[in-house]
Amino acid sequence: MSLLSKEAVKRAKKAIKKFDENLDVIILDSSARTATDAAKSLKCEAGAIVKSLVFRFEDNFFLCLVSGDKRCSLNKLKKITGKKDLCMASPEEVKTQTGYTIGGVSPVGHLMSMKIFIDNSLSRFTDLFAAAGHPNCVFKINYENLKKITNALEEDIIE
Repeated sequence: MSLLSKEAVKRAKKAIKKFDENLDVIILDSSARTATDAAKSLKCEAGAIVKSLVFRFEDNFFLCLVSGDKRCSLNKLKKITGKKDLCMASPEEVKTQTGYTIGGVSPVGHLMSMKIFIDNSLSRFTDLFAAAGHPNCVFKINYENLKKITNALEEDIIE
């Protein structure tokens, strides 16, 4: 069975194509589960890989899009959101909220609507690669279009 026929990949692809018909899912021969793995597969810098990280406070969830060579700052997120009890979402919560498993969380096509923050450190790259619903599937996009397709709020969210 082709990875493109998997429900999560189809959902990501539909969201990508709705935004821009010229964007497409790239199937990698090796895993892109981590930014380092993806960078090796794509022969690019780890920073050009978009990490999609889900956070939770109480029953609310939001997504952070961070460069593969940076770490998301919990302290900065607490200040931005005004929430002190903020934490990473569990793998089960990520799956419930986004419909994707960790390692393949796309920035688009989520099951539940959530606020999205994007770190502007991603803007230093001409091309970015984000997960497309499976650890072996990504899509290529530039920073401005990633901001538009996700309706993300630009914030300083890295350490």
